[in-house]
Amino acid sequence: MSSINQDNNKDAPKRESWWQVLRSLITTIIVILAIRTLIIAPFTIPSGSMIPTLLVGDYVAVTKFDYGWSRYAIPFAPPLFDGRIAGKSPHRGDVAVFRYTHDTSIDYIKRIIGLPGDRIAMREGRLYVNDQLIDRKPLRPYEIRDENRRLLSGILYEEVLPGSDGRKPVTHDILQWSQAGFANNSEEYVVPQGYFFAMGDDRDDSADSRFQDEDGLGYVPMENLVGKARFVFYSFDARHPLWEIWHWPAEIRWSRLFSVVK
Repeated sequence: MSSINQDNNKDAPKRESWWQVLRSLITTIIVILAIRTLIIAPFTIPSGSMIPTLLVGDYVAVTKFDYGWSRYAIPFAPPLFDGRIAGKSPHRGDVAVFRYTHDTSIDYIKRIIGLPGDRIAMREGRLYVNDQLIDRKPLRPYEIRDENRRLLSGILYEEVLPGSDGRKPVTHDILQWSQAGFANNSEEYVVPQGYFFAMGDDRDDSADSRFQDEDGLGYVPMENLVGKARFVFYSFDARHPLWEIWHWPAEIRWSRLFSVVK
């Protein structure tokens, strides 16, 4: 009988040790989920619609508290509540992550161009906000490849969006190589209450709010906001197959690490 008790006593520290490991693992998962839900989360840029501001292969840190929290700020977006908790209005010029209007399982990232009540139009490739022609100046010719390795070539411009809610103007870069086509000669859009108007910085290769048909992005509900893009913490240009690890150091865009999203 005494030998059985001795064996049980030996097993007790093992059970306690496994329980400590499990408890630590559960605690770590809860902390990570809380941080991702309430504070900050990583997002990957899969397409070229935000070139030159964001490149394919950028990893972006997005803060969740800027606009308040909707259910879309929570991983897997469980339908726990409607609207936003501690909701705050975004600002014109913000680069924001939000859920796609036709499939809220998909994340989009664009620049907020229009707020409720704003009138937005494109005329011969130039952006107008509330009948004001948005100032821009050409910087230089620009070439880069998108997610399909297709060469994009055009002119890099510096654009100045008027600030909102008393904030100063937002200066950022855009890419454009055409003045023609529907996206560059649009109707006037009037942003409804509770929505915003989003556009990509690659003005000729972005599926954004200029497209209002049943398959287009359209106006984006404020509830769909996830967070604001803050900085690029990693960037990788996958020009070679993943298994060719000797190319990895050359494919890291070292100059983009920890660069601020403007």
